[in-house]
Amino acid sequence: MSLKLRLTVMNFLQFFVWGAWLITIGRYWFENRGWSGTSFGAIFSTMGISALFMPSLMGIVADRWINAEKLYGVLHILGGVFLCLLPQAANPNQFFLLILATMICYMPTISLAIAVAYNALKQNGMDVIRDYPPIRVWGTIGFIAALWTTSLLGLEKSPGQFYVAAGAAFVLGIYAFSLPPAPPRMAQIGSRSLLDILGLTSFRLFRDRNMAVFFIFAMLLGAALQLTNAYGGTFLGEFEKNPAYTGSLAVKYPAIIMSISQISETLFILAIPFFLRRFGIKTVMTISMVAWFLRFGLFAYGNPGPGLWMIILSCIVYGMAFDFFNISGSLFVEQQSDPRIRASAQGLFMLMTNGIGAVLGSSISGWMIDRWFTSAGGVKDWHGIWITFALYALVMAILFVPLFRYRHDRNKDVQIAH
Repeated sequence: MSLKLRLTVMNFLQFFVWGAWLITIGRYWFENRGWSGTSFGAIFSTMGISALFMPSLMGIVADRWINAEKLYGVLHILGGVFLCLLPQAANPNQFFLLILATMICYMPTISLAIAVAYNALKQNGMDVIRDYPPIRVWGTIGFIAALWTTSLLGLEKSPGQFYVAAGAAFVLGIYAFSLPPAPPRMAQIGSRSLLDILGLTSFRLFRDRNMAVFFIFAMLLGAALQLTNAYGGTFLGEFEKNPAYTGSLAVKYPAIIMSISQISETLFILAIPFFLRRFGIKTVMTISMVAWFLRFGLFAYGNPGPGLWMIILSCIVYGMAFDFFNISGSLFVEQQSDPRIRASAQGLFMLMTNGIGAVLGSSISGWMIDRWFTSAGGVKDWHGIWITFALYALVMAILFVPLFRYRHDRNKDVQIAH
């Protein structure tokens, strides 16, 4: 089996594990168990909570003591165990603790998978910017395949969705031990500064002004991602209450409409090498912010009737918005980081986006929506909500251009500070 195929299988299974339950867990919660919406809100917070510390912590462990691919395998096996235990939860509190344990195991595997792939590609003399995106696209395909598997097997309301995810996690956990070795490299460093001793060397990246600006805006973009994850499905679902849209495609099949976003991802991932080489990370990140502006703005004016094209276009734009900061950002971090801290640097990127960004995005937006965009009867002003989110993304783009002082040299294919 070729290296690219081996890494493709890893990425496919990585996101298959997540996709098997992430979109359908709500139906299991409400329709199978009959638990409250208030309690359900805490379930999605476990992803942000886990991403606050686990990716960085496991990155440190991989850089200092344990091969990244072995740690990756162990975490998936443990995560599979917790997935099997989820249906045994007798109440929302038990379920919360088990899903938190599941996310503690799963979230660091996202950055570890990136570290393992980058290390393997570089060890074999390949170009990560050219060769990684076509491999990573299979992760999104895996997510879509898992979602369709759960749906076609009739497991959307069943605990079976967690067993499907657990089975994939066990297979991936065992398979991980056959991946190309990614040994720790921090042990080779002779310096014994306090940061080295504590395993926090990746935080030195903040000493560079441009890297600090990059990580701050990555955090702000992570908040934007949380906004669309948290409210996109709810936004479409509430059109069901409007008789004018009864029987419309978006009301009958909201999950299919939203899945256009994932399909779009697969296309824009493949475009990343071209855009990064031709325009550089600064332009690519700016394009992402403008795409988030369009994503939210189109939602503000779209509807399941005459405005359906806006909702569909918003889902298409999502692929660019997500990939051009998430995938391109991880490639940029890899380029700018010492190879000896590859795993912890990717963990730091995860901390800023899926950790701090996600927690701030969900908490601040929730407070804001309740405070200014929800009437006494509980009706939400979706137009105002999406316009506010769109302006947030536009302000980010306007500030990013002068603050991130990097220019791209196409001839040398490097980023140059000025």
